[in-house]
Amino acid sequence: MGIYSFKLPDIGEGIAEAEIVAWHVAVGDVVEEDAPLADVMTDKATVEMTSPVAGKVVKIAGEAGEMIAIGSILAEFEVEGDAAPAPEPTPAVEVAPNEAAQVVKPDPVPEPVVEAEPERKPEPAPAPVPIAKTDDHKRVLASPAVRQRAKDLGIDLADVKTAEDGRVRHADLDAFLSYNSGGGYRPAGGKRADEQVKVIGMRRRIAENMSASKRAIPHFTYVEEIDVTKLEELRADLNATRGAKPKLTMLPLLITAICKVIPQFPMINARYDDEAGIVTRSGAVHLGMAAQTDAGLMVPVIRDAQDRNIWQLAAEIVRLAEAARTGRATSQELSGSTLTITSLGPLGGIATTPVINRPEVAIIGPNKVVERPVFDKDGNIVAAKLMNLSISCDHRVVDGWDAASFVQALKRLVETPALLFVD
Repeated sequence: MGIYSFKLPDIGEGIAEAEIVAWHVAVGDVVEEDAPLADVMTDKATVEMTSPVAGKVVKIAGEAGEMIAIGSILAEFEVEGDAAPAPEPTPAVEVAPNEAAQVVKPDPVPEPVVEAEPERKPEPAPAPVPIAKTDDHKRVLASPAVRQRAKDLGIDLADVKTAEDGRVRHADLDAFLSYNSGGGYRPAGGKRADEQVKVIGMRRRIAENMSASKRAIPHFTYVEEIDVTKLEELRADLNATRGAKPKLTMLPLLITAICKVIPQFPMINARYDDEAGIVTRSGAVHLGMAAQTDAGLMVPVIRDAQDRNIWQLAAEIVRLAEAARTGRATSQELSGSTLTITSLGPLGGIATTPVINRPEVAIIGPNKVVERPVFDKDGNIVAAKLMNLSISCDHRVVDGWDAASFVQALKRLVETPALLFVD
């Protein structure tokens, strides 16, 4: 028997430390080689570290939310016989913050430190703990913290919907609670206990990014009401005859309108390096698309949106949203946006004041479509589909007149949708 010390490898970004986001094992667990060990996060990405050996976990570096230096011991294992050098771990990027994510491959793991122990009789290995079994004997993957939380809440892990990898995470429990709270779900005891949740990992990065944006950028928001009756009629007609093309939502049509208007207002489609004092007005529209995922808000980017037709935009929106949701979005797909659009769809509310995705200088927020009676040009009362459009801008770069003029130009296009297809 020996002790195998697994050190956190250099993840290849020149970083000095990483944050422990979640443990998939606990002290006393018996794990197989390549079993999920822990999720660690750098400034760029969340990486899943796997166990380099099979053995019993006898020590872990710290709790979720703590920082660990590169090269320090992440975990120690009690192993049979002589410990062999660890294979190179193959971490997988699960999620990444708004501005950038990197698919990272660590440098080779440092040689393990093996400490000899006095000979003793072998003890029977305890049963593996990281896997919960349901009544029908299906294996449900979950970290010890998630399993304990589910137990405290009286939730059967088999009832919780998960991502494709089948691992139940805290976000899955949150979604389960949110969905079932209105349907009669109550934890054991009939009363939900108070809960303290650490702000770590992706949620911490989002909090830091949003705080920096609000501290550094003097926001202002402009809201205008737009009649989308004709646009919705056009969308319905196009969907009725689309054949094998993807179904159109409002978003591809709005993006098309934005791309047609942007050349008149280049200050909207820009990035501001406030340290260098330089505003870069982009010649292409690399449109960030805010997408809600189990890990938090992510912003995949539609590259060169101005060169895509409505069907291509619709397909790219679906592809990027799925990549973000499943954690397969690449670094390029999650960085380099020049302007962002954020929509809550039917939850869009009357008006929003979206926070700018720094270092961009503007973010556009379409709100939900509502049907209301209005007067037409002849004074008759007719039904119209109306939508409020919000835009938040960096007042250091964009003046109120520019933002209002941009939205008014956008309104003219949207209310006369035939102009979307006229060069």
